[in-house]
Amino acid sequence: MKRIFIAIAVLLAAICVAGILIYPTLSRRWKEPLGPGLGLATITSTSSQPTAESGQRSTNTPAEMSGIPMESNTQTPNAQGTPVPPETFTPTPKPLCGGPETMLILAIGADSGPDYLYGLADVIRIVRVDFVTPKVSVLSIPRDLWVEIPNLENPYGIDHGKLNQAFFYGSPGMGYYKGPGGGPGLLARTLEKNFNLRVDHYGAVDMSTFVKIVDAVGGIDIYLPYDVDGRPIDDKTEDMGYFTAGQHHFNGDEALRFSRIRKKYNDFTRMDHQNMVICALKEKINSPAILPKIPRIIASFQDAVLTDLSLEQLTQLACLAPKLSRENLLFGSLPQEILSPSRIYSPQQKGYVYILEADYDVIRDYIAQFVAGTYPNTPQESTCP
Repeated sequence: MKRIFIAIAVLLAAICVAGILIYPTLSRRWKEPLGPGLGLATITSTSSQPTAESGQRSTNTPAEMSGIPMESNTQTPNAQGTPVPPETFTPTPKPLCGGPETMLILAIGADSGPDYLYGLADVIRIVRVDFVTPKVSVLSIPRDLWVEIPNLENPYGIDHGKLNQAFFYGSPGMGYYKGPGGGPGLLARTLEKNFNLRVDHYGAVDMSTFVKIVDAVGGIDIYLPYDVDGRPIDDKTEDMGYFTAGQHHFNGDEALRFSRIRKKYNDFTRMDHQNMVICALKEKINSPAILPKIPRIIASFQDAVLTDLSLEQLTQLACLAPKLSRENLLFGSLPQEILSPSRIYSPQQKGYVYILEADYDVIRDYIAQFVAGTYPNTPQESTCP
């Protein structure tokens, strides 16, 4: 019996020593970014602790934290000596899932390979995550805006281009950008330079990885209220298929082709289709059969998705997803009436290219409202059913 006690004590001691040695490494890996950081100071809250702007740590009593208004026992007289009503204390709601109060994420759909050496930003979305409400707002940024691209080092004097080209020029394969974050880093700096938008984090998914993610959850279900024609209009157009009105179950390839249809419509219609896919994917992820598998799915794709989010932050986002109500998942875009189709000469392409013109002060105002959480306050595009 004495030997058994000694063996148990030695085992417990070994476990404690191993925990002391291993825990810091595991904790660091849990919190460290999965990819290159942006190297930008965040402007939104980055933890659930109070910031300098939000004041000091709350000292509310348990009763106050329960949401019950507290009244003081005495009334304080004002300057004239008249008693004033007692103060009412309202506790500040705590962010859910251990997340920060808010988080701004640059979401990129890239037409690159899984190595992200080259490729354009085919989809550009800004995601504002509110962990307190909870609420997620998604703003589509047109890829064809003509912008100044900063921090480029190239022999061709490139300093302007379409917004989606910032990702391309920043990619490691081009070698034109030496700053942090690669393609996402340069795209983030281009958004800040032109529109005063500074994001906290980024996530980029290439087409092949998107297909695998949809297949990994067993496909998605979408109802189409109308036919969607993605057949080619000329010999240079890829055949995306024809999708009839009605209920569909899309595998990864079908979801990708549906999301890319644009030629017979416009970018705004394509954004609407992409929202349908995002909603269907959210619905599938929240299903009882898939939800327990999310950590394993995230782990299996962490090397194929380019992001500076940590495993801890990805888990916080996954935790928040099932808590979102229909009215608190909002999709918006810049109003079509402020954007005008045009063409501009591109020295690099030695010809005129299609762009969207706009008053950038107006765009900055819409983006400022988005960052503040006041735009959109109702869905501007199709929302989730």
